[in-house]
Amino acid sequence: MYLIVGVDPGKTIGIACLDLRGRLVFSCHHPNESLEHVVNSIKGTGTPIIVAGDKSNPSELVRKLNATFGARLFSPKREFSSELKRRLGRTVALANQHECDAYSAAIAAYNHYSNKFHQIEHMSGKGEAELEDIKRQVVSKSSVYEASSGVRSNRR
Repeated sequence: MYLIVGVDPGKTIGIACLDLRGRLVFSCHHPNESLEHVVNSIKGTGTPIIVAGDKSNPSELVRKLNATFGARLFSPKREFSSELKRRLGRTVALANQHECDAYSAAIAAYNHYSNKFHQIEHMSGKGEAELEDIKRQVVSKSSVYEASSGVRSNRR
């Protein structure tokens, strides 16, 4: 399963993983844990294709996680208010504010790609695994046409 991973760095690291339909599939928080422990927690859920932070300037931890997974880095243009993060966190069962912050980062990344994802989901004759792979390719900068037809472009 491909994932969008939201990360709230700090002394306690918050993690929220969404599937490519925007559904929360895993969340946790790790007080004072190593990068390796966080990576293993995420790997147990799936393969990240997007790693997102909740700040407009991604932290070192977010950048390291992104590099570890070879994923697309996402950061919001504007930082979210604490109230918005709390409101988003109330829509799903999250343990604490760290997970809420991570969830808000993941949702922002999902929303950024959601129009393309919905376009892909409406393709007929494609199985779930194939649709997931097309989404992964689109996140990696292929067009929907290129990803769905196997055409490669030289634009990068």
